[in-house]
Amino acid sequence: MTYEIEAHVKRDSLKVILGEMRSVIVAFSGGVDSSYLAVEAQRTLGDRALAVTGESPSYPDYQRQMALDVVKRFGLRHEFVKTEEITNAAYLANNPDRCFHCKSELYSRLERLAKEKSISVIVDGANADDLGDYRPGRQAAKLAGVRSPLEEAALTKEEIRLLSRELDLPTADEPASACLSSRIPYQTPITIENLSTVEKGESLLRGLGFRHMRVRHHDALVRLEFSPEELPRALTESMRRDLTTAFRALGFKFVTIDLEGYRTGSLNEVL
Repeated sequence: MTYEIEAHVKRDSLKVILGEMRSVIVAFSGGVDSSYLAVEAQRTLGDRALAVTGESPSYPDYQRQMALDVVKRFGLRHEFVKTEEITNAAYLANNPDRCFHCKSELYSRLERLAKEKSISVIVDGANADDLGDYRPGRQAAKLAGVRSPLEEAALTKEEIRLLSRELDLPTADEPASACLSSRIPYQTPITIENLSTVEKGESLLRGLGFRHMRVRHHDALVRLEFSPEELPRALTESMRRDLTTAFRALGFKFVTIDLEGYRTGSLNEVL
């Protein structure tokens, strides 16, 4: 069986899984996985699929605009809900279980909305590749009874990208996405100020033409991660000078480039 045929078989399995759910709320961030899931849910269930996006200071505006683009292009039924994890001391403490508290807040809001609208199931965009990484948010999903249809259909990230390209989804080749809090090292308290600084920094890098990157906020020091393809450009003398000037203007005293490059979950390496 070829790679493409296998992906299509899994897609058909996904449609069966969604159809059996009858009605769903999709936890929709606008990233690669949740965008694909939201579109397939709408194609399968029509108005019985509702994409819902949680908004808070940890949700970057860049991601919000991507979500709105998908909503507009595919005519998704969509709502925003405001989440208040930023008022939770356990979340602000930024221990390794931070994501559990964030997701618990989101799912509690979605549970209320599901009851109000008589929607059967809440689903998220976790896929078959997410099983190995440290993800306390998965425990929150399990406790809330949230299902992961992409994972249930055994769809991998690359298969989701392939199927997204076939649907002409603008997210198909977007870098992996995560909330802004994931850029703050564990044990460093989360503040609206450092979340805002990270967002400004990543917006600045996108403005310079970088796509696969992260801004890691280490108090007075910023650690910039770039993909192997983009790292040589970041290390040129002129770019190093520009990056130093720009990030010092954001309040950092030390501006560093991580020679290991961009990788998701790099802050989990200390666990």
